[in-house]
Amino acid sequence: MPQIWLTYDELAVLMNCDAASARSAAAAFRLDRRRSRDGHTRTKLTPPLVEAFFDRVLQQRLDHEIAACAGDLRAMRERMARQSAAVTEVQLPLAG
Repeated sequence: MPQIWLTYDELAVLMNCDAASARSAAAAFRLDRRRSRDGHTRTKLTPPLVEAFFDRVLQQRLDHEIAACAGDLRAMRERMARQSAAVTEVQLPLAG
């Protein structure tokens, strides 16, 4: 299992709460905490929290890919509509 270390702000996003609540939860769950060289304290996620983290990352990636596909479909629909309108404007000679 990989080690994932998050700041309290990042942990708050994962836990859907504010940073103060995330800090309290980290203390309650007895998560390892260390101050990084950048001055931020980070908490090491437990295996269930790592799983939740990866689920969130995967969901965000899927949401992004779905949005991109939807955009591609809208663009194709508009292109097909323009081509259809152009074809209907062309007058074919009547057989007679």
